[in-house]
Amino acid sequence: MTTAPDRLSAALADRYKIERELGQGGMATVYLAHDVKHDRQVAVKVLRPELAAVIGAERFVQEIKTTANLQHPHILPLFDSGTADSFLFYVMPYIEGETLRGKLDRETQLGIDEAVRITVEVADALDYAHQHGIIHRDIKPENILLQNGRPMVADFGIALAVSAAAGGRMTETGLSLGTPHYMSPEQATAEKDLTARADVYSLASVLYEMLTGAPPHVGASAQQIIMKIVTDTARPVTELRKSVPPNVAAAVAKALEKLPADRFESAKAFSSALTTASFTVPGTAAAMAAAARPSSRKRAVQLVV
Repeated sequence: MTTAPDRLSAALADRYKIERELGQGGMATVYLAHDVKHDRQVAVKVLRPELAAVIGAERFVQEIKTTANLQHPHILPLFDSGTADSFLFYVMPYIEGETLRGKLDRETQLGIDEAVRITVEVADALDYAHQHGIIHRDIKPENILLQNGRPMVADFGIALAVSAAAGGRMTETGLSLGTPHYMSPEQATAEKDLTARADVYSLASVLYEMLTGAPPHVGASAQQIIMKIVTDTARPVTELRKSVPPNVAAAVAKALEKLPADRFESAKAFSSALTTASFTVPGTAAAMAAAARPSSRKRAVQLVV
C-alpha cells in the first residue's frame, strides 16, 4: 500500500525531492526537501487532507497568491504553491535554527530586552503586512522562526488564504484557525471581519509568555482557554515578574484589551510603546499604587497590635 509521503514524493519528484518530515501542525505537515531546479533546501508544507478536501485546489492557489509579494526582512517568503496528486502545498525557505516555541520550551522565560526586541521586530513585519491589507491571524511561537536570534514570521497569510478559500465551510473540517492560547477575543467568538488589532492581541500574548513563562490564559481544554480569553482579564505581567519595566507592562495590558477599539490601532503603535520608557496607560500607575497600599497598611496595623 502506498503511503501519503510516498505519494507526495512521487507527485513532486520533478520539482522537489522530499528528504524527511520536520513536523506537524494544526493545518499542515512540513517536510525538508531539495529544490531540484534551484539546488537548495526548502520547507514544503502540505495541508492536511481533510482541510484540502474542503478548500479545493483552485481556490487555495488563487487566495495564497495575495501573500506571495510580501517582501520584508522579518517575513519568511513564499517560494511556490500548488497542487499535486490531491495534495495542496506551499514552499518556503528552510531556516536552520529553531522556532520561538522551541526556545521557550527550553528556557521558559526570556530576558526582558531579548523578548522586547523579538516583539518589536515581529511587530514591524506585521505592520508592513497590515499596510498591504493582510492579517496573519495565527501569530504564535510556532510561527516565529529564529535564525541567529533574528525572528522570521512564517505562514504569513496562510490562515487568511485557508479561511477565504474555505469560506463558511471551515466548520466542516473540525479545525479552527488560530491557536487557542494566542487567539484574540474576536477570533475566539468567530467574528468574520478581523482587523490588524487581532494580530496585535496575539503578538502581545506571545510577549506575555516570553516574559512570564506562560500565555495570558491557560486551561485544561481549548474550550476553557477560549472562555477565559473572552471573559477573564489577564494578570498584570508585573505580578508574575516584577523586573518588567512599567512601560512594557502597560503596553502589554493595552494590547490585551478585550475590545479591539481599546487596543493599539497598529502594530507600529504597540512597538513604539514597548520602546518608549515614558509610555503609560491612564490609571495604570494609580492601580499599581493602590495594589501596594493595602499591604502596607496591613503591615502597619500588625506592627501596632
